[in-house]
Amino acid sequence: MTTDLLTSHETLFIDGQWVPAVAQERIEVVSPWTEKPIASVPSASREDVDRAVGAARRAFESGPWPAMSLADRMAIVARLRDLLVKHSDQFAQLITDEMGCPITQSQNIQVTNPVGILESYLEVAAAYPFREIRHSRGGQALVTREPVGVVAGVVPWNVPLSLTIQKVIPALLTGCTVVLKPAPETPLDAYLVAELLIEAGLPPGVVNVVPADRAISEYLVSHPDVAKVTFTGSSAAGRRIAEICGRDLRKVTLELGGKSAAVILDDADLDIAVSALRLGAFRNNGQICSLKTRLVVPRPRQTELLERLDALVDSMPVGDPNDPATHIGPLVSQRQRARVEGYIEAGLGEGARLVRGGGRPADLDHGWFVEPTIFANVDPDATIAQEEIFGPVLSVIPYDAEDHAIAIANNSQYGLNGSVFTTDIDRGLRVAAQIHTGTVELNGNPAGFHAPMGGVKASGLGREFGPEGLEPFVETKAIGIPADLAVALQ
Repeated sequence: MTTDLLTSHETLFIDGQWVPAVAQERIEVVSPWTEKPIASVPSASREDVDRAVGAARRAFESGPWPAMSLADRMAIVARLRDLLVKHSDQFAQLITDEMGCPITQSQNIQVTNPVGILESYLEVAAAYPFREIRHSRGGQALVTREPVGVVAGVVPWNVPLSLTIQKVIPALLTGCTVVLKPAPETPLDAYLVAELLIEAGLPPGVVNVVPADRAISEYLVSHPDVAKVTFTGSSAAGRRIAEICGRDLRKVTLELGGKSAAVILDDADLDIAVSALRLGAFRNNGQICSLKTRLVVPRPRQTELLERLDALVDSMPVGDPNDPATHIGPLVSQRQRARVEGYIEAGLGEGARLVRGGGRPADLDHGWFVEPTIFANVDPDATIAQEEIFGPVLSVIPYDAEDHAIAIANNSQYGLNGSVFTTDIDRGLRVAAQIHTGTVELNGNPAGFHAPMGGVKASGLGREFGPEGLEPFVETKAIGIPADLAVALQ
């Protein structure tokens, strides 16, 4: 096994070994910048998934990992943290090559966030009540939280390392074992993670990596030996996974799509708002589910906001994702570009006013680019205001009163993220409390990795991060004990 960045891999990572795939099918990794293949990996079959799940189950039932002390598990995870930092430049370049994220964002977000997520989970796990004593008139109990079993982690292509860490680390810290299924577009960084897990001292079978297509992914999440599924992706795929897991009463966490609103109140500082939207609306070429893509603005201030957004886009160069000056790179695939262009056509067809962009950059003859695009006077019920576009396209929606703004923000099937901009903090908190989402950012301030993250409505089930992010990976058990033992264990 080699760590050369763009080497085509011939094996899968199962039971601590690099093993040949059963089938001969391959997954081709194509550069969104050059539009040419850069590497390939095996496409796992049902038999490969059986091997990976079998290895994870053996590691859970008879391996050392679940029986290790929390301190020992944390020590291995901490070593992984150090290795992620050591190889951060490799990961950043891999992610840029795989999916087109501008290299500066890969370095400063795509790699630093996973380290922050890992460090946060280490802190949370150290204080988590894996064992506690509870007293009542009816008796005394030792309440334990034990690992749920084999976890299937299915991650998308847009922030692959962050989401791998987001799935794998809470599973490991609670004593679970994992079968990781990276996206076909971005499998290469998962291979490097597997190498670092070996170097960190993870026992065989605790984490297994099997790139695969959608059909095999469905087989994985329906596997009878999988106890828990954690998935990030589209709401349509999430519904299908929920259906499968519900049929078998399998635990599932779903972090799904979003169409988040930035509610700009009439007293907002537009300089602060637009500065936050640089990354809050356009990060990763618009391919982040929590981005604020509906900008809800007082009607008298719409023109002022549009002028600032126009200037913002002027300051965000579009081009080669390997250039540190680039702010907007290509979309991940030709299919994704076609999808985004279809939404732009829908916006024009439904009467929104195109203020900026709407096409492909004239000076670039390759790469799956869409210009940063801004629509004004968007109807809250329009397609581009209701459906997740997953590209650099913003809808500016005017409103006439505060309650109207809140209604627009809540007029969505989604409820993942949102923001409120105001100079009156008490007012901002009051409005934030009325927005139906899992997270609301006040004046662009992030909630951080100790706070629970997840959505309501079609944006998902369950939460990640913080102690809430450990809960889905444990089963809670109550053991009735004598009063004197309860006192001794207290």
